[in-house]
Amino acid sequence: MPLHVALIQPQIPPNTGNIARLCAAVDSPLHLIEPLGFSLEESELRRAGLDYWDSVDLWVHHDWFAFRDAMNRERCLYFSARASRNFWEAPYQANSCLVFGSETDGMPARILEKHPDRCFAIPMSGPVRSLNLATAVGIVLYEAIRRTSSPVTAPSRGDARPHRADPGSPASAAPVAPRRRRPPTR
Repeated sequence: MPLHVALIQPQIPPNTGNIARLCAAVDSPLHLIEPLGFSLEESELRRAGLDYWDSVDLWVHHDWFAFRDAMNRERCLYFSARASRNFWEAPYQANSCLVFGSETDGMPARILEKHPDRCFAIPMSGPVRSLNLATAVGIVLYEAIRRTSSPVTAPSRGDARPHRADPGSPASAAPVAPRRRRPPTR
């Protein structure tokens, strides 16, 4: 099972577009939890995701409760600048869902309070309070890939798109079919 990325009420279209491109690059489903601070049709969002949107396994959840009903809570790991444990301590698994708060409000306090053992921060020194959301997702997602040994392979010459190798078989560069849908029930 692939790693998943979830964004709670993202606000900045280019961040979400960059995260979508990252998810396409490593074949990770992207979950957007509404309300969004933008339309999925906004040009800034589309431009940041370039022509990779058809390769993004995009799930749009009406609200936090719809996401929570669709995603097993045991799979969720939460990332926030306000968490006390660092992201190297996170118990990543091949099917983990890496959950991030919005750019303006961060991770909701109720999640930090309810799941302190599943909340993690990226350590920083200096005067910076938090990292850009797309940067934070990239750091955490690649650490999760490294820790779970998810088989992401480098592209061969002429193949501009990285792809996920099928365990036990040679890497395949077959394009991923577009999958734009709402989440199923559990």
